[in-house]
Amino acid sequence: MGSRGRTCAIAAVTIGWGLAALPAAAQSDGYFKGKTFTINVGGTAGGGIDLGARMVSRYIAQYLPGHPNVLVQLVPGAGGVRLVEQLFSVAPRDGTVIGAFATGPLIEPLISTRKVAYKMSDFTAIGALEHDVNFCATFHTSQTKTLEDAKKRETTMAGTGAASSTDIYPLALNATLGTKFRVITGYVGTQETIMAIERGETDGRCGWGYSSLKSSKPDWLREKKINFLVQLSLQKHPDAQDVPLALDLMRTDEDRQMMRILVTPQEVTRPYLAPPGLPPERAREVRAAFWSVMQDKDYQAEYTKIMGEAPTPTKGEDMQKLLESIYATPEPVVERLRTILKP
Repeated sequence: MGSRGRTCAIAAVTIGWGLAALPAAAQSDGYFKGKTFTINVGGTAGGGIDLGARMVSRYIAQYLPGHPNVLVQLVPGAGGVRLVEQLFSVAPRDGTVIGAFATGPLIEPLISTRKVAYKMSDFTAIGALEHDVNFCATFHTSQTKTLEDAKKRETTMAGTGAASSTDIYPLALNATLGTKFRVITGYVGTQETIMAIERGETDGRCGWGYSSLKSSKPDWLREKKINFLVQLSLQKHPDAQDVPLALDLMRTDEDRQMMRILVTPQEVTRPYLAPPGLPPERAREVRAAFWSVMQDKDYQAEYTKIMGEAPTPTKGEDMQKLLESIYATPEPVVERLRTILKP
């Protein structure tokens, strides 16, 4: 080897030692540089999930090491389950692809009768945009104005898929409270259910987040075009103290445990998940970038303007613990819920 070759070899070794001595964070400073960071949306254009994802996309690049390009893609279908399957089976597990969801898919593998190879606690929780309260609600033209009305007459509700809260909540309420909801399912997303309600195809919709309603149809609230029948969450929304809380109406401890499975995910509304098996360093980076967005003053102001409420986000680490607690629910309680929801 000539002197030039020896010099290059020594330099290479020296550089290698230098890199090895750097802390892990410094080595990964440029990991996302030149890459595309994709946020897939398990919903349709204009819905609350889509609006939230596009806001996050405008801020997150500056907080990811290497400042990648950021792309938002719609992956509608089956209330978000299509996107779950995509993240599990084909998405790269390198931190460059995450998904934005409704809450329904968070419990679908637990309560579904279909066989799946994963639990949602297997996925990498990135965080959630807010705590929310879900409602069953009808349009002002419906004859069903209250929960008591829904116990006396068949009330049709628009659904977005068997895994979604729009389809699950009505069946659970029928079994526990004696309501007569009938789900008309197959609508692709929020905007399609809104059009169905406006056309009179259905009376209303269950599993409707208050923040989503405020962002997608604020005129319905302003003009009092909607009847709130019941709230589905751990506690009432401040703006709807006169609307009954489903948990308060449960008649047995078993019913209450079952309903708690369904409403607990409202604590992590508009959740973001990455595939299972992310390298720990990538998970830390993406979670940290997400949380930095949540603390960004410009993001907070934009979110409040568009969504009508200030954000109430959850860290990825805390969301991971919540998912693990849901999937630790006693099997007899879960099995009863599966039976009720069975087609």
